[in-house]
Amino acid sequence: MTTTLAIANQKGGVAKTTTVASLGAALAELGHSVLLVDLDPQACLTFSLGIDPEDLETSVHQVLTQGVDATEVVIETEDGVDLLPATIELARAEADLLTRTGREHVVKGVIEDLEDTYDWVLLDCPPSLGVLTVAALTAADGVLVPLQCETLSHRGVGQLLDTVHDVRRFTNKRLEVWGVLPTLFDGRTNHSRTVLETIAETYSLDVVEPPIPKTIKFAEAPAAGRSILATSRSSKGAQAYREVAVALVERAARPRRATRKPARKPAREA
Repeated sequence: MTTTLAIANQKGGVAKTTTVASLGAALAELGHSVLLVDLDPQACLTFSLGIDPEDLETSVHQVLTQGVDATEVVIETEDGVDLLPATIELARAEADLLTRTGREHVVKGVIEDLEDTYDWVLLDCPPSLGVLTVAALTAADGVLVPLQCETLSHRGVGQLLDTVHDVRRFTNKRLEVWGVLPTLFDGRTNHSRTVLETIAETYSLDVVEPPIPKTIKFAEAPAAGRSILATSRSSKGAQAYREVAVALVERAARPRRATRKPARKPAREA
C-alpha cells in the first residue's frame, strides 16, 4: 500500500525541499520504493537532485494540466528515488486549473495511477496555500510540517491548519496531520526549544523527533545534485533524517485513527 505524505508550510526557508529530498533518500536506504513530486514552480527539489529544469521538455505541469502520462515524465535519480520534476511552467498551473472542475483532485489522480509502483510518495508543496497545495493535501494520507524554530515560522502554522481543516471537510476526510518536524534547529538556544514547545501546546501537534540540526552540510548538498545522505553520509543532519524516516515508517504502520479537527489558534493571538 502506498503512503502519500505532503510536506507543507506556506512559509519559505524552513528546509521543506531539503526535508523531501533527505527523507526520500533515507526511505530508499531502508529498502522502500519512493517517488518525489516537485509541486513548487521554483523547482528547487528538481535542481537539488541534479536535474536542470531548463533542460526538461515536460514536467509535472504537463501531467497536471494537459493529461500527459506521469510515467513518461518520471526521472530516476542517483539517490535511489524517482522524481516527478517541475519547471517554471508550473507557475501557470494555478491559473490553468482555477476554472477546472475537480481541480482539487488533479494530484490525487496522478498518484492513483502510480501508487502500485511505490511504497512512498512525498509531495513537495509550494510555499503558499493555493490550488497546488490544496490538491497535494487532497491526495495525501498525511501532512508533515517542517518548522524552523523561530517565532515568525510559528505564526503561519494556524493558517495551514485552517486549510487542513477545510480539506478534511470538503475533499479528503482521511487526511491526518503527522506532526511538526523541527528544522534548522540550534539546540544551544533556549529560544528554539521554547518556540517548539509553544507550537505543540497551542495546536496539539505531535513533534517528530529528532530535530534536524542547522549545518552548512545541507547547503553544500544541492550543489552536488544529491541529498545530504550522499554528500555527507556520517553528518548529524544525515543521521537525523534517517531517524525521522524510521519514525515515519512506524507511523505509517499504525492503525488509522479517527479524524479530528486540528486545534486552532485562539482569535486573540491572531
